[in-house]
Amino acid sequence: MTNLRVILLVLFSATMLWLWYPFLTQTEQPAQPEETIAKPDYVAIDLKQTSFAENGQLSYQITAQRMELYQELGFSHFEVPIFVLHNGQHNWQLTANEATLYENDTLILEGNVKATNLNDAAMITHIDADNLRLEITNRMMRSEQPVIITGPNVTITGKGLIADLNIEVIELINHTETIYDKQ
Repeated sequence: MTNLRVILLVLFSATMLWLWYPFLTQTEQPAQPEETIAKPDYVAIDLKQTSFAENGQLSYQITAQRMELYQELGFSHFEVPIFVLHNGQHNWQLTANEATLYENDTLILEGNVKATNLNDAAMITHIDADNLRLEITNRMMRSEQPVIITGPNVTITGKGLIADLNIEVIELINHTETIYDKQ
């Protein structure tokens, strides 16, 4: 019986060695460096850009620590942008960790987004969100994430926002809470 066990053990070991041989003899290949999807056509550091509408009026201004232009893909990416939207007396300043401006004049702001109304007498002074979409031509602001709207004596929280900056109308999609401050 012991001879049979030894023969089975040798046969099993030989079969396992034969099956695992390709894996045991492979040499480790060095990890391939990550390939970038696209390389920017142009990179600007400490960018300051001013854009005018077709009628010659100031439309918006952007300052950013870094900007990468992807001409073929149709967008520009900004790091730590400050975006000032001019619209007569209804001017807004938007800041974020990063932003992407598409050729159709849509600006997507992401990470710690803060929209500040530059009109001191406005009922709404700040809008805070994690991300925000601004349609520059239409002067519309949208978000589907939680937002905090702050005014001189009020703080409103909700999820989702549609704001028409032409007429200063802001609509919350899902209202969560309103807190009125005492004066």
